[in-house]
Amino acid sequence: MSDFTKLAEAVFRGDFGSAGQITKEFIDNGTDPLAIINQGLIAGMDIVAPKFKAGEMFVPEVMMAARAMAVGMELLKPLINDVDIPSKGTVIIGTVAGDLHDIGKNLVAMILESGGFKVIDLGVDVSTDKFVEAAKEYNPQVIGMSALLTTTMIAMKDTIDALKEAGLRENIKVIVGGAPLSQDFANQIGADGYASDAMSAKELCEKLAV
Repeated sequence: MSDFTKLAEAVFRGDFGSAGQITKEFIDNGTDPLAIINQGLIAGMDIVAPKFKAGEMFVPEVMMAARAMAVGMELLKPLINDVDIPSKGTVIIGTVAGDLHDIGKNLVAMILESGGFKVIDLGVDVSTDKFVEAAKEYNPQVIGMSALLTTTMIAMKDTIDALKEAGLRENIKVIVGGAPLSQDFANQIGADGYASDAMSAKELCEKLAV
């Protein structure tokens, strides 16, 4: 088993300690930081994705894996300039106004980051104005909105309408997700897509952010 495989395995198992230790050993040995990221950390998350979709891994395990990857990334960040890592694009993400649920949103943010996106996480209870302000500031390719309460879902349409009024909608794709949502609801409010889970959200962003 190569050391890269060991690192990928540590990420896959959600073993923070080993992921950090192996990453540090690579750094100390002068290994190319991008090779560590691509062949070790991202390779580990690439094992997770199909298993999660197949129902062989569950949300807590995926979050552990994403955190193990994050431990390695933190060690590598000082060694790489932003220009070194080709970003797939910027995604703004947040749970809509009136809703304080964040487990699903946090998982989507982790999965997107592990997939090469720059993620601006606005947190929970995010107002329409805050989404619009962030869109102006960060010029994202995609905005992702999450809701777990049926009573807060309407805030998604308000945000899409506000983006239109601000003249931003044409250049930004909007995706939505959360337990009570569906593709039908996404179509009704004029969103560009609906994702039922974090892996689907990543695939959707890859398709839309081109």
